Amino acid sequence: MATPFAAMLDALTKQRGVTAALVVSERDGIIVDSNLQIGQSGEKVAALAAFLYRKARLSARAAGMGAVSFMQLEAPAGRICAVGGGSLVLVVVAETSVNVGLVRVELLRAVEGLVAADGAREEGG
Repeated sequence: MATPFAAMLDALTKQRGVTAALVVSERDGIIVDSNLQIGQSGEKVAALAAFLYRKARLSARAAGMGAVSFMQLEAPAGRICAVGGGSLVLVVVAETSVNVGLVRVELLRAVEGLVAADGAREEGG
């Protein structure tokens, strides 16, 4: 059975260079849904992305900078990009060669659907 997040995860993983897309709880880093390449484990990435996104969101607010719209971590082995909506974080894991602009556009496009699905999930559960 398809989840409310399946279409957005599929759209993200179709981007060249994207190796995983995950919907993660911002509070505890638990994976709500994911689309991973075979052999990938998303638990550590999910926990890291949720922690970093939450800290960035709280720090930006404390500094009077407003809401965080997009977060990116760049490392020698790849990138983690994330956006938040409601209590969820949408995370992309990508190769260093990925077109970050395209990934950013797709993530920001998906935020509205993420918030709507999160609201429906909380009402139903």
